[in-house]
Amino acid sequence: MIKFGKNGKLKIMHITDTHLSHDNIDASLWLIREACRREKPDIAVITGDNVHNYDDAGKTKSYIDRFMAIFEELGIASAVTFGNHDSEVGALSREELMLYYSNFSSHVENDKGEKPFKWGTYNVPVMSSDEKTVKFNLWVLDSGDYDGKGNYGCMSKEDVEWYRNKSDELTKANGGKPVYSLAFQHMIVPEVYDVLTKVNKRKLYSFEHIINKGEYYMFSPDTVNFGTLNETPCSGGINFGQFDAMVEKGDVLAVFSGHDHTNAFGVRNQGIDIVNSLSTRSQSDRFSTQYGYRIIEVDEKDTGKYTCRVERWYNMFTFSDIKKIKASGDTYGAEIAKGVKFRGCIQRFHTFTGRTFCRIVTGRKNTYNH
Repeated sequence: MIKFGKNGKLKIMHITDTHLSHDNIDASLWLIREACRREKPDIAVITGDNVHNYDDAGKTKSYIDRFMAIFEELGIASAVTFGNHDSEVGALSREELMLYYSNFSSHVENDKGEKPFKWGTYNVPVMSSDEKTVKFNLWVLDSGDYDGKGNYGCMSKEDVEWYRNKSDELTKANGGKPVYSLAFQHMIVPEVYDVLTKVNKRKLYSFEHIINKGEYYMFSPDTVNFGTLNETPCSGGINFGQFDAMVEKGDVLAVFSGHDHTNAFGVRNQGIDIVNSLSTRSQSDRFSTQYGYRIIEVDEKDTGKYTCRVERWYNMFTFSDIKKIKASGDTYGAEIAKGVKFRGCIQRFHTFTGRTFCRIVTGRKNTYNH
């Protein structure tokens, strides 16, 4: 059971695009475990491109074992869905992957029955702190992999219809009032482009539309923006009306996605925040020190609102932290933390100068306060 805590809060950690493989798993899992240990979320929602799917199914499962051991050990609930890379190669299908994840006691989805929709699509009711009523809801959605033309995918027609029916069911059980919720998926919804500014030639910190070549997009000063837009929002090439359905049902406060590794931003469209979170992995280089995770919090007293923040690896450790880690006997962890600290200084300088140059030269922002 997922429920609001005794303090009346629900704390969610958004983990995405870990891309765990032989060349990054050790550093990535050390950082993720340390983040979970510090943050103590009620649930970690993991939105795809999780573990490289090898031709050797046993190897893939062994990496999943190591990943999920973090949540098992720390007693943190977890909810997994998939991205475009989880099953495009390798021995295991999406169905087989979900069945394997569902064997872990920390994982909230353990329905092994027949599904009329994708295996990474389900909902997680959040109970009130007294466990008497469903107070909130989390949608965990499979946004697919690719369409028939090689573009990125989206929620299927069947998934969208399932969402409509499930939303109606929750609303009816709630006395006719929508149960406020947050949605999590891999691919960002294409409606993100509706609230960005379109220009017809490349400008500093403008990014070409993922489908419509020759169109470039950047933050619009006329809408609600937060965070940093660093690359093209890579939405699907087709659209079966997911976002329109959510606007219609009136229950979703925000749709969180990953997929775009360096984007950590949000824009508001028709009352719903479209939010992208950073890749949660480490390649032990300067560039990946800017990666991290997102923390989202909801108050039981006002479930129609949420707060969120982005935590980047390069902000995670002080010199005192590194000394404490080393003193604890974790020499590997101390080396990872030290590397993130020092390489992160270079990345932070690069990021700061880029943003400052954009603001001075163009008068525009590519980053807004949360």
